[in-house]
Amino acid sequence: MSGRGVLVTGASRGIGRAIAAAFAAQGDRVAIHHRDSAQEAQKLHGELPGEGHAVVRADLADPAEVSGMVESAAQALGGIDVLVNNAGIFLHHPVTELSYAEWQAAWRRTLDVNLVGAANVIWCALKHMPAGGRIVNVSSRGAFRGEPDSPAYGASKAGLNALGQSLAIALAPHGIAVGTVAPGFVETDMTNEHLKAPRGDAIRAQSPFGRVARPEEIAAAAVYLASPGAEWASGAVLDLNGASYLR
Repeated sequence: MSGRGVLVTGASRGIGRAIAAAFAAQGDRVAIHHRDSAQEAQKLHGELPGEGHAVVRADLADPAEVSGMVESAAQALGGIDVLVNNAGIFLHHPVTELSYAEWQAAWRRTLDVNLVGAANVIWCALKHMPAGGRIVNVSSRGAFRGEPDSPAYGASKAGLNALGQSLAIALAPHGIAVGTVAPGFVETDMTNEHLKAPRGDAIRAQSPFGRVARPEEIAAAAVYLASPGAEWASGAVLDLNGASYLR
């Protein structure tokens, strides 16, 4: 089979969709993961160039579903050369406005998907990943800047950064590199409401470029980190926020 086998989680829309399209455009075979967006995933499957693509489903908060999903992807692709951990959820849960039960539920759900779910996908994918494999995690500017109304999201992404760096060390002897991209605001379905005026003007003004990112810009960085020439970037966290937050 030509190209590499690439599993992209949360690939039915937004950043994940752009990442899937970017890998397919360079001749790779892509497994499009979704949780409850079967129609969008199938539509993307029909639009991707090339052959050998697949659609797989799992709730990443369910370890058994994760295992089955990764096995299905590996079978469809003939192995997994690249894993892009893009799936994530963003829940509004200000600490001063929730009951104790609501607070716990928001943290549990967010960490189960964004951090533990991603870790489980990695564990399962590694069984099918050869030397030269690549793992790319999609983090967030919020891991560094903070997410005051969604603290579990910021914490989950900070944990994802640490996970990627830990595994960059652990997997280097196996010839597998691990990189992370940390976008700021990106123009997607998930952020569309936030980007409407008047708040949208303030969000765009956070960057000296006066705009937010396009999904294709994040995808280009993911493709680079997954490339054969990016081994020496293993362990890196690449900020993609248009100079809106510098550290």
